[in-house]
Amino acid sequence: MAVDQRNLSVLANFCGAAADAMAYTLMRTAHSAFIKETEDFSCQIVTKDGLSFASPNHFGAPWYSGIDYAPLLKMFEHYEEGDVCITNDPYAGYVATHSPDIHIWKPIFHDGKIACFVVGHIHNTDVGGAVPASLSRTLSEIYQEGIRIPPVKLVKNGVLDEFVVRTIRTNVRMPDQNWGDLNAQLASIHIGERKMQEIIRRFGFDDFMEGVEQILDYSEAQARAILSRVPDGEYFFADYADEDAVGGKPCRIALTVRIKGDEVELDYTGSDPQVSSSLNMPTGGHERHPLVMVGLTYVLFTLDNTIWLNAGTLRPARAILPEGSIVNCQPPAAVGLRSLTCAMTQIVTVGAFVQALPELIPASSPGGNAIMNVKTSARNGKPIMASIGPVGGGGGGTPFGDGSDGAGGATGFLRNTPVEITEAEVPIRFLRYGLAPDSGAPGKYRGGLSAVMEFEVSAPETVVTARNRNRSILQGWGVMGGRAGILSQFVHNPGTADEVQLHNTDLVNCRPGDVIRVVGPGAGGWGDPFTRDADLVLRDVKRGYLSTARAKADYGVVICNGRIDKAASEALRSARASTDHGPFDYGEERRAFERIWTRERFDLLTDFLAAMPVGWRFFLKHRIFEMVEELPETHDTATAMAGIFDQLRRRYAL
Repeated sequence: MAVDQRNLSVLANFCGAAADAMAYTLMRTAHSAFIKETEDFSCQIVTKDGLSFASPNHFGAPWYSGIDYAPLLKMFEHYEEGDVCITNDPYAGYVATHSPDIHIWKPIFHDGKIACFVVGHIHNTDVGGAVPASLSRTLSEIYQEGIRIPPVKLVKNGVLDEFVVRTIRTNVRMPDQNWGDLNAQLASIHIGERKMQEIIRRFGFDDFMEGVEQILDYSEAQARAILSRVPDGEYFFADYADEDAVGGKPCRIALTVRIKGDEVELDYTGSDPQVSSSLNMPTGGHERHPLVMVGLTYVLFTLDNTIWLNAGTLRPARAILPEGSIVNCQPPAAVGLRSLTCAMTQIVTVGAFVQALPELIPASSPGGNAIMNVKTSARNGKPIMASIGPVGGGGGGTPFGDGSDGAGGATGFLRNTPVEITEAEVPIRFLRYGLAPDSGAPGKYRGGLSAVMEFEVSAPETVVTARNRNRSILQGWGVMGGRAGILSQFVHNPGTADEVQLHNTDLVNCRPGDVIRVVGPGAGGWGDPFTRDADLVLRDVKRGYLSTARAKADYGVVICNGRIDKAASEALRSARASTDHGPFDYGEERRAFERIWTRERFDLLTDFLAAMPVGWRFFLKHRIFEMVEELPETHDTATAMAGIFDQLRRRYAL
């Protein structure tokens, strides 16, 4: 069968359907809620050289559509039919990017020759380590983050290696659950193998191999066509995670996007050094690593949702990832919360493209969806370790409409777990789970509402973990006059004498009767809220999304007895004071921070730290922040920073 354009589309759709079948099998046979309900998994079909050319259209995490498995595939000199390989080691090829993500891959043979591989990953709820669910900002080395499985053959020529299985089961908190999920993975790739062999027979080996390369070429051409419509130029944007360690300093992700014709460069110079917490991203400096390319993929799809997403999509792009930085850490740095930093790389990518295409790109997504897990026990003493779902914000307001409510933006693919399923599997009682009123950032098109979850614990020695807590200090930004999003909340025993505001804490020890409340951070709004259609404001009030007080204060719409007071609203809107913050509204906390930590000061800091040994950089950053706080209110930035650097060189003989 010749591979013309029509047959190429048929081949691409067949392969996409095969990936969908893999994902559906995995979702329907997995044991843990985080896979079967939340769908934190991926399935791909990759070339014999490791480049992804097909992913599910409807299931799982879209971050890995452009993944390159080559570093893992090359670790084995020889494959036989029936082999299945496994790893979760973030520093072995930089494909698995934190320890709960277990990747497996299987060669697909035709007449004794490898045609492609079926691959995929699942996020295990727990893989052992220092804390329940394995991940926490408090951890500082990868050795604390659970078992690390080096690349090894789990199945050799069709025979399961029982020693590998025993090793995994021995080192995790819920061995039966992990074993069930691993079996679901194996079922998934076996389905993928069967589907791909059918496709290869249908098209013929040579036409299939040619077609796969043409799929990648076609995606590349689509991406180049989209990029050619973006104005040439250099677009800088920075944002921050709240803390680079427990109680730490803001963690900066800086990005310069350079557009030239149909190519793009993503330069992360200016981002913070690798940190002593677990926010580090293990990319190995690979210039098309999926973790730093997700934001670009989202932008391209936003600009043209007909694009085929695969490794070809990323060919016109390259990233610069400074060694020893938070986006290219060195071992043994902890990497468990790399998904929080990855979310921030997506946000800065969107922020850069807002400057190039302000009428097409949305406001900031929330930037800190908490993944809630509970380690507890049943009345009969049976241990329970379960994910009970993500709690985040909605999508950023767009140039064309409101952001999605309850989930959206960087991790909008994570689905909620129904309360009934969680309560059937975990001994907790939900008190509230829904949308938080007054949480949509004001705008002509508002940010989506945040989710709120509140539950009561029923067993002693229960531990609640909240991975990726963020945005309790620094807000998600609005654009084009839209306002910044709300801050997130995490409260232990709200409304009682024992109430504790937990902020970005991600580990909480609970007793029977304790209550946990989480409110996701808000996404930003798009456009001037005083230009929002008053009828839409009234609609939000009637739905309980917005209070009448906020309708008046944020939108200039006066509502009395369920109706708009048009005269009062027109007077209020026309008389309002100007609150122009430029194209971006970052919120007051960030504006205050950047009055001190200007781009000039950060540039000087970046140059100084880049010349220091990697192991010293995080310590020196914190010392410099402390010394800057002691500077007189009026000073010359360059001179003052040079003096600080000289003091540190002399003090520590650097």
